[in-house]
Amino acid sequence: MAVRIRMRRISSKASGRDNFRVVVTDQRNPRDSKFVEEIGYYEPNKNPASIKINKERYDYWVSKGAQPSDTVASLYKKLNKNIA
Repeated sequence: MAVRIRMRRISSKASGRDNFRVVVTDQRNPRDSKFVEEIGYYEPNKNPASIKINKERYDYWVSKGAQPSDTVASLYKKLNKNIA
């Protein structure tokens, strides 16, 4: 099973309020289907955008071989940059 850390949309596109959850899932699953674990969220419509990713769980899954998507890797990098 190839595991990915990626975003899952939880709001409708028509609502205009994009909200995403950062989840660990099998890469063969569709974007909004079942997942193994939810490790964070991203709300881009807030000013500034709200990002929260559980670093311990992110590091755990990466150590187990999970590959973050480009977007999640970028958000994680931005999150760590803001804290440091």
